[in-house]
Order: sequence, then C-alpha cells, then structure tokens
Amino acid sequence: MTIKAYILLIPLCLLLGHTVPAQGILKKYIQLGIENNLVLKEKNISIGHSLLALKDAKSHFLPVIDFGATYNLATGGRTINFPVGDLLNNVYSTLNELTQSQQFPQLENVSENFLPNNFYDTRIRVSMPLINPDLSYQKNIREKQVQVSEYDLAIYKATLIQDIKLAYFDYCTAHAAIDVIKSSKELVYQNLRDNQSLLQNGKGLHAAVLRAESEVENINALLIEAENREKNASYYLNFLLNRPLETELVFEEQPLDWELIRNLAQEENLSFRPELLQFSSLNSIQETQLKSSKNYWIPRLNTFADLGSQAFNFEFSGQKTAYLFFGLNLSIPIFQGNRNRTQIQRSRLGLENIAIQQNLTENKLTLDLKLAKNQLKTSEATYRSAEKKTESSSTYLRLVNRGFKEGTNSLIEFIDARNQHTQAELQKTITAYALLKAQATLERQLLVDTY
Repeated sequence: MTIKAYILLIPLCLLLGHTVPAQGILKKYIQLGIENNLVLKEKNISIGHSLLALKDAKSHFLPVIDFGATYNLATGGRTINFPVGDLLNNVYSTLNELTQSQQFPQLENVSENFLPNNFYDTRIRVSMPLINPDLSYQKNIREKQVQVSEYDLAIYKATLIQDIKLAYFDYCTAHAAIDVIKSSKELVYQNLRDNQSLLQNGKGLHAAVLRAESEVENINALLIEAENREKNASYYLNFLLNRPLETELVFEEQPLDWELIRNLAQEENLSFRPELLQFSSLNSIQETQLKSSKNYWIPRLNTFADLGSQAFNFEFSGQKTAYLFFGLNLSIPIFQGNRNRTQIQRSRLGLENIAIQQNLTENKLTLDLKLAKNQLKTSEATYRSAEKKTESSSTYLRLVNRGFKEGTNSLIEFIDARNQHTQAELQKTITAYALLKAQATLERQLLVDTY
C-alpha cells in the first residue's frame, strides 16, 4: 500500500519511536520458529551424523576384539605319504630279536590328507594398529566436518531469525494500517453526509458530493487491500513458524532502540561470521587431505594376537588343543598407478578453489554490510523526516481546528488538515517499521541477536 493511499485516514493512535521496555511476542515467535523449523531439525540430524562419524573415527585407535570359529568336513584331495613302516619296521624287528620280546610293534605306512576332516578351530583375536597415519587424518577431518555442519546450522538459524522479524514487521505494518482505515471510515462517511445535507439545503455543490462518494469507495478498497496484506503477512509468518496458516497472530508494538541502532551503524567486524569460519574448516580439511596424500609412503603396521583351540573330533584337552598366536602385519606402498600423485593434485586444486570462494564470500559479505548500513541510514533519515512532518501537521491541525470552531476556516479545510495529519502519522508508522526491518537486516549481517 502506497503513502498516497492513506491521504484520507485519521490520525494514528499507535506512535513509534518512544522508549519502552523490550517486547516479548516477537521473541516468542522467534523461539517457536527455531523449535518448529523442519530445516533446522534436518540440520541437527546432520550434525548428529557428523558426531557419530567422528566417534567412529576415534574408535579405530582402540583395540578390536573378535571371536571366530571354523569347522571343516573334507574327503579326498591331495595327500602326503609318509613311509614310517618301511623306515622303522626292519629296525623294530631287529630290536625285538635282540631283546627276545615284542616291545616294538610293526608300523603301517601313513597317508595324511591335506584337507582336515572333522576339524574345528575357535579363537579370540585382538588386533590393533601400531602405525597408521590415515587414522589421525580421518579423525581431524571428521572434527572439521562437525564444525562445518555447526556453522551451516548457525547460518540458516540467523537467516530464519531475520525472516521471522521481517515477516512480523510486515504484519504489524498491515495491522496498524487496518486499525487506521477502520477508524477513518466514520470520518469519511460523516463527510459524505455533511455534503449531502449541504446540497439538499442549497448550500453545497454536487461535485463535493461526488468527491465524498469517491472517498467512501476509496476507503473501502483500501480496507480490503490492507486486510489482504495482513492476511498474506500472517500466512508467511505462520509458514516460517511451521504451524497452520490460519493461526491467529498477536500484534504488539515494537519499539525503536536508538542506542542499538547507533552501535550497529558503527560495527565493522565480520570475522565472526559463520560463512567465513566455515571456510577455515573447509580449508583445514583440504590441507589434511593433502598431507595424507603426501604421506602415502609411510608404512602401515598392525598387530594381532589369537587365543584359541583347535583339534579333531571336537576334542578339547587344555594345553594340547589350546594355542596362542601373535603376529605383525606390515604394508609398504611401492607403486599404485600414480593414484597418489593424482590425489595430491586434486587436494591442491581443492585448496585453490576454497581460497577463491572465500575471497568471493568476503567481498559479498562486505558489500551486503555496506548496503545494509546505507539502508539503515536512509530509513533513519526518512523516519526523522516523518517525525518532523508529524509535528508540523499536528500544529497545523490545531490551528485549523481552532479556526473552524471560530468560523474562520471551512469544513473542507478542517478535513484537509485532518487528512494531512493522518498521512503524516501513518507515514511515521510505516517508516518506523521500515527502520526496524533495516535494523533486522543489519543485525543479520553482524550476527547480532537482540531477542
């Protein structure tokens, strides 16, 4: 709704700019929006995934204990022949003759199958990495990824708070306009009745009646337009709060904090913006990946120990079947098809890309900050001008009102003075909310939470 549309409105009873305690309804809506927003919930889940990934990366430094068991049934296959009978039977026969006894029995040749039949092997294996730089690199990367997710959450949360503020200020503007229009309808209808009465008594003009009728139609159209604007603003705000669109909103006058506005206008520091801090974490991730790629030649050494039991026919006889097995596993990369060099080049390109994006983001944030400050200054100047116009129109209205009562000013002059005062009051209200919107935009740029 334009300023010209309010020429026929009566003075606005809701004046902004005076000092009042901080209001709570907007804070309530912001908290409700943060609690109900689906995107924030999704990003919180993403942070949870990142934290679990970090926990998983840390767990690789701890020993791993596994239980394993195998049981084999086999027949056929390769065998190994051991002629123990051919080797020892002659010797045993001679010994029996010499000793005049049968202490040395005859032996059969042995044929042993390579595949164990009816054989079990159960074991508890404890394994642990001794030298593996990849684990440290992965842990560092996961930590930085958690930070990136947290910064992403902070960015969206700040934007959501700004959107809720702007939507509520739009609603307040439309709500205040509706109150003014409804109050002004009586004055417009009274003006029509007065002109019709003058015309009937031969003291008025038909043109004046036509003008009054036009004002009535205009005020009705303005009321419909203002109600639709209020409804649309409430729909959007309820959408941000993730609740039914028809939910009724509470109007509460929002004060102007001039000290806060002055402080915001002087602030220049953007180093704490999560958009920039996020690049620091992304850069650290790429540097870690580059370091990992360069250290591909470092050997990987793991150790393991098995405590188990193995035997045929499910026999278990303590020390005869139990065993303890210890080992080391060493891996030294020699040639991998130049994949490591490719990974190094990829990490370096990633660092260059992050540096370019960071530079662009810094420039964009600096530009947005300057534009927001200029808009705040413009809105403040517009509001100051509206204040002076309100004071002037109020003085003019008092003078015309006095002259109208004394008979020196006509009814038309009195109505015109009232319209001018109404326009000035309404313009002051609109510019006050415009100033609040500019303040909310600057607060977003400086990441200031005043609620």
